[in-house]
Amino acid sequence: MTSQDAPPARVIPAASIREALVGLDLLPDIEAAFVAYSQGRATVPPVGELLFDAPEGDCHIKYGHLTDGASFVVKVATGFPGNPALGLPGYSGVMLVFSAHTGMLQTVLLDGGHLTNVRTAVAGAIVARHLAPQRVERIGIFGTGVQARMQLEAIAPVVRCRHVSIWGRHTEALEAIRREMTDAGFDVTTTRDVHEAAHGAQVLVTTTASRTPYLDTVDVRAGALIVAMGSDTETKQELSAALCGRADLFVVDSRSQCLTRGELHHAIAAGTRTAASAVELGDVIAARAAGRRNDGDLVIADLTGVAVQDIAIATAVARALA
Repeated sequence: MTSQDAPPARVIPAASIREALVGLDLLPDIEAAFVAYSQGRATVPPVGELLFDAPEGDCHIKYGHLTDGASFVVKVATGFPGNPALGLPGYSGVMLVFSAHTGMLQTVLLDGGHLTNVRTAVAGAIVARHLAPQRVERIGIFGTGVQARMQLEAIAPVVRCRHVSIWGRHTEALEAIRREMTDAGFDVTTTRDVHEAAHGAQVLVTTTASRTPYLDTVDVRAGALIVAMGSDTETKQELSAALCGRADLFVVDSRSQCLTRGELHHAIAAGTRTAASAVELGDVIAARAAGRRNDGDLVIADLTGVAVQDIAIATAVARALA
């Protein structure tokens, strides 16, 4: 081996990644990553992004480094909502783990986008853990895709609720998720009426790629928690600006990132919120910012996905497979 030869990186297939995830408790790692980010102990450059119109789709490049971390991570993730009609997954991706000491590529995680889905679902559970009202009798899920299923499975144990209303636009998709979630032990009601799905729920999770807001002030009861995680580009929007303005507490995963994507930037453009009115999730977790004051507060969490989540999950999986 010459001085210019590098040791080969480990290439981990999706099946091995899924097996490793079974034994991992990722919630503490991702909570710690959010805290580190909000305390300035992470380097996270702006998101790299490609947006496509015909067919509709997007590609995100997220990357970063925790100050005390031995590795840094580069993640490429794609989402193409029309893929299922072609018999393909609606998402794909890969995570690359590099040494922060030498810059050498150490591990290639061929997860096909699964790690992004998992860390996104864990973020929803973290939000519910810190911001849900004390009593949750029903969860409202908006969307019928993979993330709708994963968010429900992640949040339900945290709020101790098995009753769910699921909203979607297509009857066949609603029936499919109803069967699957019923088999998983949930009491499921499905509907194509947004108000019906939202009105009885104390925790609402929006998981769609909509570019037109569909959830408004008349739909949501006082005291609810809305976990808005579908709007992760400049053009996507699930919540009306008026609904965002009504929130007693507005939490973001990254204030700087949410100025250009997600629900906050639409609300700022409409004049219903200011950047200063949003607090970061990491500060709420660390009790550096106030969370929910009482069960009457309407709380919105705007989750656009931050590279520190990718760092946490990629590092945990690479370590488990070492």
